[in-house]
Amino acid sequence: MTPLLHTSALCSSPPPLSTLTADPIAYSFLASFLGRVERLLLRWTGSNCLGDSGKMATAEPIMNASLVPDSELISRAVQAACGTIRAARDVLVERHSFAELAAYLDRVVPILDQLKATTPAANRDGTLADAAGILAREVEAARALALDCGKRNRIYLLLNCRRIVTRLESATREIGRAISLLPLTSLDLSSAIRDEAKLLSDSMVRAEFRAAAAEEETLRKLESAIQEHNSDRSYANSLLALIADAVGISKDRTVLKKEFAEFKEEVAEAKLRKDLAEAIQMDQIIALLSRADATSSFKEKEVKYYSKRNSLGSQPLEPLQSFYCPITRDVMEDPVETSSGQTFERSAIERWFADGNTTCPLTMTPLNTGFLRHNITLRKSIEEWKERNNIIIISSMKSKLSLDDEVVLRSLAQLQELCEEKFSNRECVVMEDYLPILVGLLGRNNSQIRNHTLYILRLLVEDSDDNREKIAEVDNAIQSIVKSLARRTDERKAAVALLLELSKNNAICGHIGKVQGCILLLVTIINSDNNQAADDARELLENLSFLDDNVVLMAKANYFQPLLRCLNSGPEYLKMKMVKALAEMELTDHSKETLFKEGALQPLLQMLSLSDADGKRMAIKAIQKLSSFGPNGLQIIRDGAISPLLDLLFQAIPASSNLRDQVAATILNITVSAAALQTNEALSILKSDAEISRLFSLVMLTGPTIQQSILGTFYALCQLPSAKDMRTKLRQFSAVQLLISQCEHRDLSVRASAVKLLSCLMEDGDDNVSAESVTQRCLETLLSIIKTSKDEEEVAAALRIISDLPIGYTHVTRWIADAGAITVFVSYIRDAKLSGPFRNKLIENALRVLCRFTMSTNPECQKIAAKSGLIPLLVQLLGSGTPAAKRYAATLLCQFSESSLSLSRLVERHGGFWCFAPPPEIRCPVHNGVCSAETSYCLLEADAIGPLLSLLGDSDSSICDAALSALSTLIEGERLQSGSKVLHESNGIAPIVKVLSSRSTELQEKALNVLERIFRLQEYKRIYGALAQMPLVDITQRSNGPVRALAARILAHLDVLHDQSSYF
Repeated sequence: MTPLLHTSALCSSPPPLSTLTADPIAYSFLASFLGRVERLLLRWTGSNCLGDSGKMATAEPIMNASLVPDSELISRAVQAACGTIRAARDVLVERHSFAELAAYLDRVVPILDQLKATTPAANRDGTLADAAGILAREVEAARALALDCGKRNRIYLLLNCRRIVTRLESATREIGRAISLLPLTSLDLSSAIRDEAKLLSDSMVRAEFRAAAAEEETLRKLESAIQEHNSDRSYANSLLALIADAVGISKDRTVLKKEFAEFKEEVAEAKLRKDLAEAIQMDQIIALLSRADATSSFKEKEVKYYSKRNSLGSQPLEPLQSFYCPITRDVMEDPVETSSGQTFERSAIERWFADGNTTCPLTMTPLNTGFLRHNITLRKSIEEWKERNNIIIISSMKSKLSLDDEVVLRSLAQLQELCEEKFSNRECVVMEDYLPILVGLLGRNNSQIRNHTLYILRLLVEDSDDNREKIAEVDNAIQSIVKSLARRTDERKAAVALLLELSKNNAICGHIGKVQGCILLLVTIINSDNNQAADDARELLENLSFLDDNVVLMAKANYFQPLLRCLNSGPEYLKMKMVKALAEMELTDHSKETLFKEGALQPLLQMLSLSDADGKRMAIKAIQKLSSFGPNGLQIIRDGAISPLLDLLFQAIPASSNLRDQVAATILNITVSAAALQTNEALSILKSDAEISRLFSLVMLTGPTIQQSILGTFYALCQLPSAKDMRTKLRQFSAVQLLISQCEHRDLSVRASAVKLLSCLMEDGDDNVSAESVTQRCLETLLSIIKTSKDEEEVAAALRIISDLPIGYTHVTRWIADAGAITVFVSYIRDAKLSGPFRNKLIENALRVLCRFTMSTNPECQKIAAKSGLIPLLVQLLGSGTPAAKRYAATLLCQFSESSLSLSRLVERHGGFWCFAPPPEIRCPVHNGVCSAETSYCLLEADAIGPLLSLLGDSDSSICDAALSALSTLIEGERLQSGSKVLHESNGIAPIVKVLSSRSTELQEKALNVLERIFRLQEYKRIYGALAQMPLVDITQRSNGPVRALAARILAHLDVLHDQSSYF
């Protein structure tokens, strides 16, 4: 037989220790001789392939070609070719090579069909018959080989891949030669067929087949391991994994063990066939692969270990003299033999040669410096001696690990050194049952002990699934390792590295993920400064994501990549599980932002197209969570991703489903989040008037939950800076009338949403629409809301609606006053309990409403408001209110002050004796009568002049305007003298002069009107004239129209211009 591997590898590779009783050179000669005999037999037997039972089989015998009709031979060849093509699809190895052969045969079949059609049944001469016979035999042999390669053990086929490609190459070339022997020129065939046959024959004769690169690499590593006698378990594990990849089988231990058992059966059959060379090599391979974890159970290894250990004795042995290198005097690691027959350490003798020496260091005889040969026997003996001593040392150290810290540290250092030295030492540590002791050391208070222990445990589990499982079986092992994740940097790094090795076993991944806090700690480590620990933690999390529950835990710890991967590319059941987890998860704004940036939205939107209602519901709930972070909601709108939600909302969904409720709530969430950012961007959610109308119409067609969401959505849209068009369109769709009816809704949430949206639409609406829509019943409803609602935003909106009603509609004012609402409005200003987010809006809107009741033309309402204690509250707001509140307060004080003169009571004159008269009443310096804040609304009595003067310096011109209007009431008509005096004494004239420098023309004009009256009085002209001159001159030079003329008139009062000046 042809040797399974290269002959050189066979000859240079020693047999296992148990069979190495003969001289290696004699063994090599025997193997070489058997190989030559095998090749002779191959040539003698003709076409051979791997038989069904492992025996060498030949193709079906072909009868004497001269006795068989040509057409029959050709038919057999066609049948065999078709059978080969089919069988080539199912081969387990060398798929590419078999596919190449099948491609050739695909071209052969049409030629043979044509040949058969033109060949007479009688055999004319032997040429065609001989060629057809060869063709049929070779194609049949190829078919038999393909069938064999489709059912034999994969490992066995892999190890025979070189022989297989050799047979394929031989068969292909023989078929090509047979085609060239066909007498095509003498037959009635087309030139195209003859040309095709010539090209095909030439191509097949030159065909070359080679084993696949992965298969060649695997064979080279096997040969190297046998040649170097590498029996390391780690290397055996990696070789078995390489074989699994090469032949396309799972790396699952059960699968590998079954495949390996079948391989051994194949080898046993080879021995029965007395294929000695193949059997020897296969025994070597079996011995090597048997060291792998997957090919034998832990119990089997344990039995073998203790059988060996019990035969060793209890004391280490000193090395034999032959173990020492004559140059270094140390025990050799890599002994090599020189041409003189002496053995030295390789590095030592190479250094001897490098120094220029050419003689033997011992015998001083000349040496061939280019000849160094492995002394395999000696090397194996040294390794056995070391292994024996290490087993004895390791078995005797265990008791020291229960002593004090110093002894434990020394023992751990020695144990670590042994584990680093050789894989077999690690096996010994596990077999000696060190694992429970080492796990126990993780509970010590000494961090050095814990660090050493973690490192040793990692060495033990490297490339050993058995050891990983043994550690996981120790009580509290995983928990103890996880605790180290929360400790100092070095220990944390060692713990992550150990857990990473353990996580290569899928079953252990479940244990790791279940330890409380483990995944959270790993996510924290990812963000640490230690790059190696962070990389290991990231890889560990990737391994743990093998389990769905771990993926959910990672997401809860803000590590979302595995969850997003499941959402994007996982099976449907997994997507559902992840969406449900995301929907029920508590997310921070940072988490929402991260999920959105990393692409969570698209798979969620895709799930909306599913037929499964639960899937849709969970996806919508997750989108709702993500959109509650403002920038996410804004981006959803920008991307047009809200359209699928609107489509779903418009669909006819059974009433029993709350899907539409969730969709509507999600649209609301998105809109509110985007509106909260106060962007000036024009956001397009509803793209057409029809869509706006369709959505708003659902308010009348759905239940309270959807009604509230839709009303809230429109309210948020109407709050946007670019929402004027939206408000206009809603008014055109008769939204005001509909909302007024909704203000009486029994569901308080729907009512509140309707009132707020109505408030928005009334702000810049048509007065005629307001007059027609707001009836007495509507006002009663709004007043009821103001009096009873617990929702401050709803109350503020109701107040705003009333304040937006046209002041000219006196009947509205009368209805409200008759309902006793003025005191209610005042109470919202006075109520110190207001502290919510809408407190300021409540106060501002209450002040705005009161402006219609405190006009001088409505003395009864003024009186009610004053008796309610409004005026002191207004004075207080001048100093502490919001800008709008200050403006409204100043306006209200102005309106009150306009009535002060008529309400100021004359001072009564008392007759009789002065000693019996009551104390004289104090006369108001402004109104020359008896005043008070409550009865005559006097600004002086209310201590409002100072606060009003302070507002003249406000940067908001509307506030200055309102304050100046209020102050100007002090100098109206006959009060010019007394009012000017009060302003002077209050240091109020200079602030008015400063107002002349305002950029607001309206404000300048109002200040000019006040000063024009004051400067009519000689006293104040003299005092303030110089101060006002420059601002007045500036106005005359820079302004036009009434303002310029008014400034010029004042300058004339100040004698700066004459009365006939062109400025007038």
